[in-house]
Amino acid sequence: MFLATASGFLERLWRRAAAASLGLALAAFAAGGAQAQLRVDISGVGATQYPIAIADFSGEPSGTSVPEVIRADLTRSGQFRLINTAGADLDLQSTVDYATWQARGADYLALGGITKNGDQYSVSYRLLDNVRKAELDSAVFNGTEAELRRIAHRIADRIYEKITGIRGVFSTRIAYVLQSSNGYELQIADADGQNPQVMLRSKQPIISPAWSPDGSKLAYVSFESGKSVIYVQTLATAQRQPVSNYKGNNSAPAWSPNGQQLAIVLSMDGISQIYTISADGANLRRIMRSPLIDTEPYYTPDGQSLVFTSDRGGSPQIYEVPVAGGEARRLTFSGSYNISPRVSPDGQQLVYVTRRNGAFRIASLAFGSGAEQLLTDGPDDQSPSYAPNGMQVLYSSIQNGRSVLAVTSIDGRVRQTLSMLNGKVREPAWGPFTN
Repeated sequence: MFLATASGFLERLWRRAAAASLGLALAAFAAGGAQAQLRVDISGVGATQYPIAIADFSGEPSGTSVPEVIRADLTRSGQFRLINTAGADLDLQSTVDYATWQARGADYLALGGITKNGDQYSVSYRLLDNVRKAELDSAVFNGTEAELRRIAHRIADRIYEKITGIRGVFSTRIAYVLQSSNGYELQIADADGQNPQVMLRSKQPIISPAWSPDGSKLAYVSFESGKSVIYVQTLATAQRQPVSNYKGNNSAPAWSPNGQQLAIVLSMDGISQIYTISADGANLRRIMRSPLIDTEPYYTPDGQSLVFTSDRGGSPQIYEVPVAGGEARRLTFSGSYNISPRVSPDGQQLVYVTRRNGAFRIASLAFGSGAEQLLTDGPDDQSPSYAPNGMQVLYSSIQNGRSVLAVTSIDGRVRQTLSMLNGKVREPAWGPFTN
């Protein structure tokens, strides 16, 4: 059970982090429209910014702006500075005066064109290095008008990778839970919050969405049957199946890196403990035994260990244990409240929620040095989730009294707010690379 000395606010946050483990619903959110679009606000810049000009694409259909999506993606990263392209009349066949664009302050220039054949569009683009006077990249993408936004994200990914050397995440997706006056919805959306799609509606709470490593499925906890049950849902078909419905509470699913297992939390013996289970619900195995709460397991990238939250040391802290079982090793020592661990894709860092001076903030910990960095300011930041390239962290936040999704760079310099106009969002999870 909870520590007798836990404050009401501490108990509320600890309860939310391990909600299904303790059979409790999430706190009610304010009512709002389920289909509201997300608005993006950005603050801060990266330590290094690449000056780039994104010219308008020739032949672009009215009502759609591929270059505007590309510009927005690169701006949101905080690593690019956009150079004005006013007056430029460029297409794919244009002879580019590198010196002129360099004089305008652009080290890089992207240009392109769009052609239509029936209901299909062909989008061609080129990326030029004005300093080296060379073409860095070119590609052609085909799709319907509805797919132009996705194509723009893919072009932004290519630009990002060609210039930074790191794979872009603009064409990835996020999952989150939205509550309106009609109940709860599990939604997925583009990484910029656009194109939301409802995967599940329920009058009862939905919590803890977790992406499979290939991005084809979501595991989550639903209370629709009157108790917490873990489901796995295939996104393409919407088919789902319960994979954990044991006595007591079933909670906190986390996929193994190979997608064959889930780490879960069960209270069948009266207290929340960590188990693994096959993705189809077979082969249940207990990891260890603890006299106090163990919850929120998360696999390390090599699949050999689990990080998790436990109050076994007297307050909620983060530990690591081999998947094969054994002694748990404590990882966090700063502060008396650290929960919701997530390991970076390269296995070098950990992000988590920490309480400092009454504020709940996102912190990172370097495994090698043990150095901790506070990435956000609070007052109530929760549920961190790494981008698949490890460069950003998605989380839920209370800002100016409103619940929003937010993103911070891993150095804390650049922050984005994805604010829902008419809804409340929680439990975000950033999806994996899918192609």
